[in-house]
Amino acid sequence: MTLRTQLLLEATDVAKTYGAVVALRSASLAVRPGEVHALMGANGAGKSTLVKILTGAVRPDSGRIVVGGRERMAHSPAEARRGGVVSVYQEPALIPDLDVRSNLRLTKTPEESFRHWLAELGIENLDFSELARVLPLATLRIIDLARALAIEPDVLMLDEMTAALPANLTERVLAVVDGHRGADRSVIFISHRMIEIAAVCDRATVLREGTTVGVVDMTDGAEERIVELMIGDVAEAVPPRTARRDAGAARPPEATPRLTARSLSAKHKLRDVSFELHRGEVLGVVALEGQGQDELFEILSGSERPDGGEMLLDGAPVTFHHPADAIRAGVVYVAADRADALLMQRSITENIALPLTSRIRQWGWINLVAERTRVDAAVEALQIDARAGGEVRQLSGGNQQKVTIARWVAGGVQTMLCFDPTRGIDIRTKSQIYLLLRDLADAGAAVLFYTSELKEIQLVCDRTIVIFGGRVVAEIDAADSDEPTLLRAAYDLPSDAPADTVTDVAVAGPTTRERST
Repeated sequence: MTLRTQLLLEATDVAKTYGAVVALRSASLAVRPGEVHALMGANGAGKSTLVKILTGAVRPDSGRIVVGGRERMAHSPAEARRGGVVSVYQEPALIPDLDVRSNLRLTKTPEESFRHWLAELGIENLDFSELARVLPLATLRIIDLARALAIEPDVLMLDEMTAALPANLTERVLAVVDGHRGADRSVIFISHRMIEIAAVCDRATVLREGTTVGVVDMTDGAEERIVELMIGDVAEAVPPRTARRDAGAARPPEATPRLTARSLSAKHKLRDVSFELHRGEVLGVVALEGQGQDELFEILSGSERPDGGEMLLDGAPVTFHHPADAIRAGVVYVAADRADALLMQRSITENIALPLTSRIRQWGWINLVAERTRVDAAVEALQIDARAGGEVRQLSGGNQQKVTIARWVAGGVQTMLCFDPTRGIDIRTKSQIYLLLRDLADAGAAVLFYTSELKEIQLVCDRTIVIFGGRVVAEIDAADSDEPTLLRAAYDLPSDAPADTVTDVAVAGPTTRERST
């Protein structure tokens, strides 16, 4: 019998695009019966998209999927489940306003088997009449897993299953995963924790930029090989620092920080984050998915309140109850999702001028000349191409993102929080944004820059902090912020960088995170 007929699941050349964003180019995956198979890749590599395609939640643009020797393309998670393929996704799949028992009925989950797996996973005395929305996130994740195990799937997919769990539940999950493999059963396991991959997985398929780039047997040295595959050619991974200023122009060490975070915590996702951001610098933030970076930027921009810790502006404590408070204090936010930030059916001028109205009005009337002057200057500074039309929705994705930045440039920037601002835009526009952020810093602004593309760090940043498990685990100078170093730090692996450029901080396992209601 050939290897092809022995495979329990095989995906070949799977592709998926969302408009201009390529989620998968050519992803392939071959899972043997009886193995735990890791699916690895840096942020944006396409792991979650592939899982959603395999389980029918997303339709691919092209490609071939074979399960149990038969070609199958599931059109829904329910259809995939009937075919023996079940996934536990990153976010809970329970309906918040239904109780546990009703959620089980929706998926026709056998209650006796579900109770058995709950006990195996360490959850006892669960009240089935409780609404899902009042349960802690860790409990919801265990419920999702027990519900999946209860139907005895042939292929069980776990997408960052342990990210929301405390250490004791993580150990239970890993034990169940290890025991689930059998003659006709396999597990596809996604985790950013290399120690978990090494503990339970037999092989690992690595994705990079939507393409399968290698399959690794989990033997000695496998971790380093996986990192190499995720990065690609190291020489190509380290771009020239054309956008970053010379080290001699660095801010004086005695300067009072513009923004200081002290032991910030939130929702058990952000646990103890401290850093200083100075005027005249771009501080990079690197983190794998779900490590607390979203919560950090929500707190700093006033969208959420921290559970603990404090923020200081120019050395003085500050509390933001609303994003408007942050904006009044000179702290502005540029989100990755431009659709949420823009008025799509309004003009470029209206979108850029929106935060300016209080500054350019007199006796209740907007000074249109002053508005036009500021807007035109911002459009020119960002080289916004408005030829596609007057409404923002008619612009390219890159030009839409420029508009989100231009609205703050037009009003003058003190502190800019940029969360993956170049996601899904072309390389030329990315370069323009890199240079703009450097120009803003060189003019005295303070910029906090999170990116899911590690290559961007050396192009833009002066320093970088790395967050893992809701804590800062490393601070790395720009000169040492190459992709291999950043990726090793993001996975909490030992670094080859000199000791004086990397500050290690002990990382404990994530604690239970309660879901916001």
